[in-house]
Amino acid sequence: MTIFHAAVVHPDQSVTYCGEVDQAHVDTARALAEIETVPRFTREHPSRPGSVFVLRDDGDLDWYAPVDAEPFLLRDPDTEPPADVLGDALPGADDLPRGATGTVWISGAIRLGDGSIGGAMDTPGNPPRVVHHSTESPAGSKYLESVGSYLIRVASEPQLIYCPVTDRVGQFGPLNQSGRALRNDGTRRTNREGRVCIQIEVLGYAKSPWTNGWDPAKKPGWQKILSAARSWGVPDVFPAGPPAKYPGAGKARSRSVWQSKGGHFSHGDVPGNDHQDPGAISTVKVLYKATAPADPAPTPAQPKVSVAHLVAAAKKDVPAAEGHTTYPTEVRIVEDALVAEGLLKREFADGSFGSKTVTAYAAWQRSKAGGSYTGSAADGVPGLASLKRLAARHAFTATT
Repeated sequence: MTIFHAAVVHPDQSVTYCGEVDQAHVDTARALAEIETVPRFTREHPSRPGSVFVLRDDGDLDWYAPVDAEPFLLRDPDTEPPADVLGDALPGADDLPRGATGTVWISGAIRLGDGSIGGAMDTPGNPPRVVHHSTESPAGSKYLESVGSYLIRVASEPQLIYCPVTDRVGQFGPLNQSGRALRNDGTRRTNREGRVCIQIEVLGYAKSPWTNGWDPAKKPGWQKILSAARSWGVPDVFPAGPPAKYPGAGKARSRSVWQSKGGHFSHGDVPGNDHQDPGAISTVKVLYKATAPADPAPTPAQPKVSVAHLVAAAKKDVPAAEGHTTYPTEVRIVEDALVAEGLLKREFADGSFGSKTVTAYAAWQRSKAGGSYTGSAADGVPGLASLKRLAARHAFTATT
């Protein structure tokens, strides 16, 4: 029966050694993690047979390693880049936008690990890009920390990890250096392709795309990630097309597109790799760009009413036949205001400054709001002062 070292890796990467346990203990831990209501799940070490991790929703990571396993480095050192990837940039690389410099550490991101995960890019003259992964794990709670610890322990760190449920962002290393979550394409180091190759592990499953039911407009953490990518000149495009549905046949992994085009790629687009994550995520949501608030509609110019025109209308319309109009548009504006003040019945607001309108305007002149005029000063023929008072209450401009 295999005997295991048991340890707990905490979010700050400190380790509590718990002693030795037997195979039955590890089998029980696996069985518990398989229960749907238990907030844990297991992962095998991808390159160390027998080593098992239990990822927990409280941020801790349980680690079981066979006692007779060979000791191993936390990270195998990168080899020197092959000479054939240090040449000139590919044709067309300069056609894409690039910022002079970009964000290296995202403000507010949770720091995971010691901040050193990769190194300089092999082909910095090639276009900048982002690669999207999914962790194939639950999201929410503190899975970001436990999954982060797992990625550190298996030396597969991206630069960033994101939880779409909590909108929390974790960062393993600087964005201007390589990550470690991609396999090489032969001798070409895909992790070090382009000006930057920003890799993002998103908590979730490829079979159930994490963008389902997710609103980027309400996720400032994700918006910070996009802003950081754009600061390096990463275009808002998926040059290899939208990520493929999983499970499914996947997509062709074009070396020419990968090496010569900038933008966003899925793990399933990268040559030399065989994963199909992150599944059919929404490219529209992923590339969300906040719409600037629309400029407020210009305030319509207030209509103008000339007191001279009103005086002329009062002199001509009163003695004329019923319904006679002189300046009907301006008179109607004043009549509508008098109706609103309760001084004129609606049926008499017809654009004619007749006797009913004169009587109503006289009542306005006598009112406190109209100026408290008396005697001949309240004769129903508008003056500029009383007209300005009416205009101020009913959105028109009084002129001479």
